[in-house]
Amino acid sequence: MRIGMMADTYKPHVSGITHHIELSKRYLEKAGHRVYVFTFGETDREDDEPNIIRSPGFPLVDTGYYFSFRYSPQAKKLLQTMDVVHVHHPFLSGRLALRYCRPLRIPIVFTNHTRYDLYAQAYLPMVPEEVSKTLLQTYLPSFCAAVDLVISPSPSVAKVLRELGVEGHIEIVPNGVDLERFHRAEPLPRADFGFRAEDILIAYVGRLGPEKNLPLLLQAFFGAAEVLPEIHLLLLGDGPEKERLEGMAAGSHCAERVHFLGMISYEKLPSYLAMCDLFATASVTEVHPLSVIEAMGAGLPVVGVNAPGVGDTVEDGVTGLLTSEDAAALAAGITRLCLQDDARRAMGEAARQASTQYSIERTTRIMLSHYERLVYTAAPHQQSLRVRLQGFLERFRR
Repeated sequence: MRIGMMADTYKPHVSGITHHIELSKRYLEKAGHRVYVFTFGETDREDDEPNIIRSPGFPLVDTGYYFSFRYSPQAKKLLQTMDVVHVHHPFLSGRLALRYCRPLRIPIVFTNHTRYDLYAQAYLPMVPEEVSKTLLQTYLPSFCAAVDLVISPSPSVAKVLRELGVEGHIEIVPNGVDLERFHRAEPLPRADFGFRAEDILIAYVGRLGPEKNLPLLLQAFFGAAEVLPEIHLLLLGDGPEKERLEGMAAGSHCAERVHFLGMISYEKLPSYLAMCDLFATASVTEVHPLSVIEAMGAGLPVVGVNAPGVGDTVEDGVTGLLTSEDAAALAAGITRLCLQDDARRAMGEAARQASTQYSIERTTRIMLSHYERLVYTAAPHQQSLRVRLQGFLERFRR
């Protein structure tokens, strides 16, 4: 099968979506399929994997995203030979899928990876919430109705799509995780970082961006640190909020116990997690929290806010603790797990077992079954008059 992954951005941009596409591509290729990633960016970039098809676009500052309304003629021609396409961003890539693939009756799958309503509030604060929600309610339902299959990584996100007006069938398929390396990870020596054996290390992994609600996590840690002198917070990642967060930490009573470790290579991440005792997050914008699942795979219980994504993944009292979006409540959850060694270890083992449902091997089999069904039921690709006319017009646009 020829499978086209369509994304507004890809590597070297780092995000949960780019990592998911790369991992899915690898395992689909291991299953014998040919997978192409269609995206925007520097067309002369040398990639470390085959079949990355970039079309030129206008760079949006230093975000890693490029803006364009079309693929190159070569990319379009190749895209139209796919058996199925999978859209990972609904706006630019999604519109191009409908424009290039719908007339040829190539099946289109869309995974809603992002809480676009909350991201709009985080990155476009000047736009009233009512306006951004209205725009989403106008766009997403019609787009989802135009594709062949809508995927949600969790039940709560499917509920969010329903609230935005999406009416058709939504299939729940978690984003897969390569768990083997997390299950067998050997912890790094604590002494190499100046930590003692009796210290309790709390990990956060992810982008240091406004959508991650990290000021709340820091406030909660400060509260817990007042009564627990042996706890440390390790923040693994980078992003636009780093300077602000460093300032918050520097002005606290426990500045020396907040550690900004920066970007960690994915190969080393399992060993960093295995060195720690628990994972904490205050994010409420997650759709499918890969970093939470990876931490669970490494045997860490999770303390997080009970919101879509994290609330779908963590079983309260079994694989971690869920709290309200409140610094005092989150601090209480962190404190409880730090004080109860036996409960923390039991929840960590339960988390490791629960993580297996997200294995990339399992989710790849599920996704392949959907691809095969759609390809089987799709009508033969026919070069319609609309497509021929569209190609004719595009030659004059260039």
